[in-house]
Amino acid sequence: MSGQSVTRRDEFEASNTPASLLSSVFGYDHFREEQEDIINTVIAGESCCVLMPTGSGKSLCYQIPALCRQGTGVIVSPLIALMQDQVLALKELGVKAEAIHSGLDPAQRRDALRRLESNELDLVYVAPERLVNDEFLDILDEIEIALFAIDEAHCISQWGHDFRQEYRQLSLLRTRYPDVPCIAVTATADAPTRKDIVERLDLPKMYISGFDRPNIRYNVAIKNNPRQQLLKFLKTQPSGESGIVYCLSRRKVEDTAQWLSTQGYKALPYHARLPKEVRTDNQERFLKEEGVIMVATIAFGMGINKPDVRFVAHLDLPKNIEAYYQETGRAGRDGLPSIAWMVYGLQDLVLQRQMIESSQSAEDQKRVERQKLNAFLGYCETVTCRRQVLLHYFDDHGEPCHNCDTCLTPPKTIEGTVPTQKILSCVYRTGQIFGTGYVIDVLLGKDSERIQNFGHKSLSVYGIGQEHSQKEWQSLIRQIVARNFLFVDMDNHGGLKITEQGAEFLKGKDTIELRLDPQIIKSETRKVDPAISLETQEDKSLLESLKALRLSIAKEKNVPPYVVFHDKTLIDMASKRPSTLTEMSVIHGVGHSKLEKYGQVFLDVALEGV
Repeated sequence: MSGQSVTRRDEFEASNTPASLLSSVFGYDHFREEQEDIINTVIAGESCCVLMPTGSGKSLCYQIPALCRQGTGVIVSPLIALMQDQVLALKELGVKAEAIHSGLDPAQRRDALRRLESNELDLVYVAPERLVNDEFLDILDEIEIALFAIDEAHCISQWGHDFRQEYRQLSLLRTRYPDVPCIAVTATADAPTRKDIVERLDLPKMYISGFDRPNIRYNVAIKNNPRQQLLKFLKTQPSGESGIVYCLSRRKVEDTAQWLSTQGYKALPYHARLPKEVRTDNQERFLKEEGVIMVATIAFGMGINKPDVRFVAHLDLPKNIEAYYQETGRAGRDGLPSIAWMVYGLQDLVLQRQMIESSQSAEDQKRVERQKLNAFLGYCETVTCRRQVLLHYFDDHGEPCHNCDTCLTPPKTIEGTVPTQKILSCVYRTGQIFGTGYVIDVLLGKDSERIQNFGHKSLSVYGIGQEHSQKEWQSLIRQIVARNFLFVDMDNHGGLKITEQGAEFLKGKDTIELRLDPQIIKSETRKVDPAISLETQEDKSLLESLKALRLSIAKEKNVPPYVVFHDKTLIDMASKRPSTLTEMSVIHGVGHSKLEKYGQVFLDVALEGV
């Protein structure tokens, strides 16, 4: 590495310590958890891997060191939308940042490269493919590099839930630029993924700040007319809030978005097969308008840094806990109360298992995917605190949260050994060719023509299950399918078959506990209001006035409202009611640049409300 030394931009010269930059540039008065230790590690020239929950300030862990160290911070980001979002926010803060990507026109790209080569930038964002391109590496060889930051670092691992082949090549940074510190950051990585990241990037330090997102409430319900369940959930949410609804298929995305629109919601579809201009337009509306609900496949999300997503709903089961954690983590990035809501059923887990078995993955990979799916099903079927199950999966721990459905409305449980034996025996004695409905009919002793034709009234299992209702048997069968005692053979009309694990259970003396699904998930009706800290109607009215001003400014500047100020900042204004610019300067999220740009106009509105 060569090139001339760079002098940090003038307004930072007098105050380029981490604490002063945190306050003057970003508008925060204190670091969270291990942020300061991580920042000081990177400033000292050391490399590390950082795992922090979404919304806990991972970006600051490389943005502040890039401002403190000589040279340009080079940030690897997987998506153009994510780069643009970060750069837009940084420019609002007065930071010299650019993103170099294929979406720029030739003139824009030339200008960004010129500024990079002239050592004018504090941070530059690039995709992994561009970074390892010989032409781009030649430019990096001639400038001073403050650090490398690899965002969404779980993409480098084949065990990660969003593995990307192009991330593998990033290991060359560690050999080509051995004296440049490298920080890899992610919110989602289990133990094997963490090990893979550290080994591939040769990172000597690991920081794990925990995985808990205490502001998110977790609700999981069994599918029973999912559209109406979704509608009921949405009606419990404060009006005008943004959210994401995830569906597994493109067809379901479009149908659900259209249906929500007929119900009076501002719902837009997003999936990979939509025309690019439609995806771009819908994403822009989601970012810049209030109250938009994006109905999407997993193609949507990683590049979205919108802090005020108040809910994430799943109408279908994600493939594992990492994917679920990542997707639900798009709610409440600003730290305000938000909800992760999901419905699932037997067909969901059957479909996920089918997808694993029919994939072209190696057997080792399939084995890992099966284990991960089983762990996720354990989360879905748990009778204990959901947050504890999530944290335990990531080798983290916590007390019962009192902010999930199983804490707020504990499910009833039963000693499930005998019911499980009855189900397995019935499946076995009817020939392992019938589906759930028929097996339940036999257990309940129904006198149907089909049962008569097969001669199953004479079986010892006929009518032995009358202590439970049909819905309860459906729940119990779903749970033992989730435990892998049974599998659903979709190639044979959905017939239930006993697995090796199920056969062992029949022979052994193990006992199990099963849950009885509640008829109504009461916690679904509990509202989560992000402005709950505002006590008076006057404060809430002021908040609405501040939001209206923010939206007006955002439209004029053609930026998302949260780029002007986060909801958390406006709530702080409405609560503290600053009367001078000095008082405004200590409001959460009001740094020097934003105070100069927006302080007086927001102060005027705050004073009107006094």
